[in-house]
Amino acid sequence: MADKNTTLGLYIHIPFCRQKCPYCDFYSFAADENTKEKYKDAIIKNIIIWQNTHNLTFSTVYFGGGTPSQLGSRRLSEIVQVISKTSDCEVTVECNPFDLSECWNLSDMQYLTKSGVNRISMGLQSADEDERKALGRLAGRKEVEKAVDLVKQSGIRNFSLDLMLGIPHQTKDSIRESVAFCAESGAKHVSSYLLKIEQGTPFEKVEKLLDLPDEDESCEMYLTACEELEKNGFRQYEISNFAVPGCESRHNLTYWDCREYLGIGAAAHSFFGGKRFYFERDTESFITGATPVDDGEGGSFEEYAMLRLRLTEGLTNDGVFDRFSFKIPSEMAKKALIFAKNGLIQLTDNSISLTSKGFLLSNTIIAELLT
Repeated sequence: MADKNTTLGLYIHIPFCRQKCPYCDFYSFAADENTKEKYKDAIIKNIIIWQNTHNLTFSTVYFGGGTPSQLGSRRLSEIVQVISKTSDCEVTVECNPFDLSECWNLSDMQYLTKSGVNRISMGLQSADEDERKALGRLAGRKEVEKAVDLVKQSGIRNFSLDLMLGIPHQTKDSIRESVAFCAESGAKHVSSYLLKIEQGTPFEKVEKLLDLPDEDESCEMYLTACEELEKNGFRQYEISNFAVPGCESRHNLTYWDCREYLGIGAAAHSFFGGKRFYFERDTESFITGATPVDDGEGGSFEEYAMLRLRLTEGLTNDGVFDRFSFKIPSEMAKKALIFAKNGLIQLTDNSISLTSKGFLLSNTIIAELLT
């Protein structure tokens, strides 16, 4: 567990967006420059306090949102500069392609690289113009290409693109086109998610009017994406994540290995000192000094197993023993054997892992293994 002189991951939530996408339920909103400045100051203040109080050093830093690029390159750089980082720290900033293509220039990107940012994540969602419009995306394919070029010009070669599956008008051919775009762009990482209609979003209100694939079609699209990404050199390492070998997201692997991390910002969650806690979804209260809300204990075997089974590596005897001083329970292995016979789990003497087909039923399978 985390203690003094410890190294862990740092997540920073930036809740600002130019406009909210109709499928999004993350905590985000449009903000004025004064709010952004005060929020940046509050982030810096919190980081310094945590670092000084616990003598922390961070091996990964991830700016998520919302749209972190809406904070502006200068403010983002100011934050990065106060963070105590390891020499090989992975520093990721999520950016909207529209911001980079229409509002930023090379000097903006160089602000980031000089401060230590070495990884960018952008929301492509689809290379098909009609599909992007249906998702409410501001940037078109040309704007995404321009944003990618700007990232490369700044010297950052490690960048990730997001794809969405099971979206309006999508076909297997358009998925292949989007994967090809990712490969040709030089992306080192792709996150590929199935669309989920979230409560309270505009998409929920018009769900029946959307041209959405049914469940079986969505499953086929997921398997098609997995196959195409593998063909193009992106190795699957998690349910929704694929990377050129060696370019996996080190920060997100912190979550999936159930290791500790600190979350700063409104709506940010933490797992630190064996405890889970979070800041409320309230930017004003964060700016004025609100303290995190307790969210109970963390790091149990059940939690560890649930997270590890999201990874293609799965749950291993060695990993379980190192963490808990026992191996995978025999009862769990027996249950896994049933799923293995149906091609949903790969079972060895040392590990349990889900197959691509198993990932489509991951919630059900994992719940069964843990009961």
